[in-house]
Amino acid sequence: MARETVLVVDDEEDILELVKYNLAKEGYTVVAVASGEDALAASRTKLPDAVVLDLMLPGLDGLEVCRRMKSDPTTRHIPIVMLTAKGTEADIVTGLELGASDYVTKPFSPRVLTARVKAVLRRDTESTDEGGVLRVRQLTIHPGRHEVLAGDVPVSLTATEFRILVFLSRRPGWVFTRQQIVDAAQGDDVYVADRFVTDRSVDVHIVSLRRKLGACGAYIETVRGVGYRLRDD
Repeated sequence: MARETVLVVDDEEDILELVKYNLAKEGYTVVAVASGEDALAASRTKLPDAVVLDLMLPGLDGLEVCRRMKSDPTTRHIPIVMLTAKGTEADIVTGLELGASDYVTKPFSPRVLTARVKAVLRRDTESTDEGGVLRVRQLTIHPGRHEVLAGDVPVSLTATEFRILVFLSRRPGWVFTRQQIVDAAQGDDVYVADRFVTDRSVDVHIVSLRRKLGACGAYIETVRGVGYRLRDD
């Protein structure tokens, strides 16, 4: 059973109890609060392993809580799963760009939310060997050697495609906006021709990646209106 602590923030008592019950049933220690101010205080008193954060909070809203947590060196590493009402696409993108790891829309399935929490708590899929190999299902990625295997088949990728795949593979299950992928693909030297990546061109690179990865290309999931994630389930 899990022993991690999850901080749940929601001003609706019935939702707070529902989330708390389902996470506790999975073995998590749950701290429940109803405001953004209490969320910040609780996160600093005893660092949680993850946060489930409602965006529509009175006073200090969820986006501001996310921004402050990600700006604080003490709490910036804590993964945040946002809870949001449908139709708030702009808030979802803003939250992800602020550093949130994933989101779940209301009304939601408790099982789906629990699965998302498990996903963000899962450690990076890096082996402990010296090469730092990444493995996601049938994909094996060697960052140092610039090699990719789809099953046992070598895959030839451009430098940009490789950087995008490594970026997604380091956080399987996490949703990334196109801008986050652009930043990862460009690196520090945005003037190198192969690194000139735009928000629109990300879609083209993803299509190419899926094609080259064959059956493993289905791991790359489009999250409409937001961006992409690499599924590991």
